[in-house]
Amino acid sequence: MQRYIEKFGTYLVVEKNASKHTIANYIADLKDFDAKIGDMDLSRVDYLTIRKYLADLKNRNLSKRTMARKLSCLRTFFKFLYRDGYIKSNPASSIATPKLDKKLPVFLDEESVVKFITSPDPGDALGRRDRAILETLYSTGIRVSELVNIDISDIDFISGFVKILGKGRVERLTPIGDKALSAIRFYIDERSKEGESKDKAIFRNKYGKRITDRSVRRIVDKYIKIASIKEKISPHSLRHSFATHLLNKGADLRSVQELLGHKNLSTTQIYTHVSKERLKSVYDKTHPRA
Repeated sequence: MQRYIEKFGTYLVVEKNASKHTIANYIADLKDFDAKIGDMDLSRVDYLTIRKYLADLKNRNLSKRTMARKLSCLRTFFKFLYRDGYIKSNPASSIATPKLDKKLPVFLDEESVVKFITSPDPGDALGRRDRAILETLYSTGIRVSELVNIDISDIDFISGFVKILGKGRVERLTPIGDKALSAIRFYIDERSKEGESKDKAIFRNKYGKRITDRSVRRIVDKYIKIASIKEKISPHSLRHSFATHLLNKGADLRSVQELLGHKNLSTTQIYTHVSKERLKSVYDKTHPRA
């Protein structure tokens, strides 16, 4: 099994251009599956084997979303093995994905966002960096994994665009606002006075190295407390807030899809459920009996 997992990992990197995060999750999921089937040869894995594994996941009280992800991993894995002739049939092809509960994204209102992203102390080196990070996340709506990969050369301060390396290593250009650019300029200018690091990353840790996803999550947790925000939010909540606020202000869904880097419009459509404020406003202005 380990040999096939390694081959699959190479396939994810070379052919699928999968992110490090996706590869790590898939490898972990396959190791979990391997532990459950024991020494069973892959050629003997059938529909019932996978059904028993899914039943075990349910008994572990895992969420439907986690189960769906693990099943997606197995589908991709066995499809790869079948395509390349390692197995004679695909045991995962006919298994239905569990229905997922529609979970509305958590977002902040505009006043809370301003309070949150302006809470870092500009008089402190880390405060300037944190302010630039929070401003960038909200200004662009990018993922944390995309933020940490931004290099200084990726930002065009004149045109107001930043080059983003998204999922599947697909590049896109996304607008970045003046307030975020100002925060980044201030952070870079002050940092340069302390001596430049050779690292080309724009957001760095205290040692001058590229900041990690985990560090950004800690930064968000820190300023949630400082800003006394009661909502349970994550770095992704700024992405949700970005999309929701754009739609509330009249942006069309396809433009928001492009800005978020979603492949499918259906992924973006969840934000229409949380744009009630704009819908109510339109209704009040246009319905003759409102």
